[in-house]
Amino acid sequence: MTASQADSRVEQHELEPWGPSEVPTTALLTDHYELTMLRAAFQSGTADRRCIFELFGRRLPDGRRYGVVAGVGRALRALSHFRFDDESRQFLLDRGVVDRQTADWLADYRFSGQIWGYAEGDIYFPGSPLLIVESTFAEAVLLETLMLSIYNHDSAIASAASRMTAVADGRPCLEMGARRTQELSAVAAARAAYIAGFTGTSSLEAGRRYSVPTIGTSAHAFTLLHDTEEDAFAAQVAAMGTDTTLLVDTYDVDTAVRTAVRLTDGRIGAVRLDSGDLPALAKHVRQLLDDLGATQTKIIVTSDLDEWQIAALAGAPVDGYGVGTALVTGSGHPTSGFVYKMVARAASDDPDAPMVHVAKKSTAKATIGGRKYPWRRFDATGVAETELIGIDKDPQLEHGRPLLVPLVVDGEIVGREPLTAARERHERARAELPLDALKMSRGEPVIETVFIQES
Repeated sequence: MTASQADSRVEQHELEPWGPSEVPTTALLTDHYELTMLRAAFQSGTADRRCIFELFGRRLPDGRRYGVVAGVGRALRALSHFRFDDESRQFLLDRGVVDRQTADWLADYRFSGQIWGYAEGDIYFPGSPLLIVESTFAEAVLLETLMLSIYNHDSAIASAASRMTAVADGRPCLEMGARRTQELSAVAAARAAYIAGFTGTSSLEAGRRYSVPTIGTSAHAFTLLHDTEEDAFAAQVAAMGTDTTLLVDTYDVDTAVRTAVRLTDGRIGAVRLDSGDLPALAKHVRQLLDDLGATQTKIIVTSDLDEWQIAALAGAPVDGYGVGTALVTGSGHPTSGFVYKMVARAASDDPDAPMVHVAKKSTAKATIGGRKYPWRRFDATGVAETELIGIDKDPQLEHGRPLLVPLVVDGEIVGREPLTAARERHERARAELPLDALKMSRGEPVIETVFIQES
């Protein structure tokens, strides 16, 4: 495959996931108040003031030690289709959301500013500016809900997935949550989980859109369909070969395992356990398989797993985990709590006016003004020790790495990359963290966020 072909494939999967049919606009995936602010800003003459907005989290979900950035590719795709077509503008006019002046301006809307952000798959901590948007107020304010909805969901899923793959310690984790959430959320969740180390998904749409490997064999209904369990196993093996995975707990587990081994001369690929005391049952089934000569047959466990249950199975002879509900709901934290706040604006309407800090002072919701430059500082052994964020000046650390990459330059999207790049980045970033990051007990962020500003 040539470089141009590879670039085309990246764009197809990250920016054009709907396939050959017409791509819908994403412009109304937003909040009413963004359009009313725009309308009022035109009235006051402030719509064209240069502004800087930042997307960040004030804190990590309770008890978490780090978070994972996900959704970057999806956000860039959504931005590329953020267009106010005739139908959407007429809707806004009919509802009285905008006036004719604003609707006419929206007809030509194309984001023309700059966006920097953490690269997808990287680790983040409280206060980290995951996204920095610099443009006019009119252009930047419209992106708030679009960016937050994608980043909040995808980062929550990736953060949960990362904890699961960390405690799985090299054993594959499989995403099986499509039946436990909204249909399009399920596709995004499969993508986010893959970034954080999951090896496959049951979602065929995630396979089509994002090339995430897909997996699946059968449910209890397939066994119940047949007159006997042996008939069901024989039919599945005939259709899929001996490398398939047989679900062995519809009736009696021991009988099912013996039947699976006998039908395949001990060559069945895997058996799946979906109920019961999984640690004890896995040990029992492993011993039974070995006694029957099926020493290469793997054991896959499912049944409402989360990171704590996966950790509890660390000592059991389990070869893989299927995770559903806990994953697609962020394992108790279905959103990341990100906000999108203005941190600087031009001092006046003069195009050459200097930028001034602005910040909320609200109790418990205060923000820090000024454009941020985040770096991750490392100790002498290469372990992350501080999230250092310069205000208005890049700190240029000797022992660290900058965390922002350009995503959009003068309105042109430059941050496209294959999903595998985000997956590999996450593995590297997690390996940089102190060992305490992987503890399952509740704790504070594993490294401190420090803001620095020249006096």
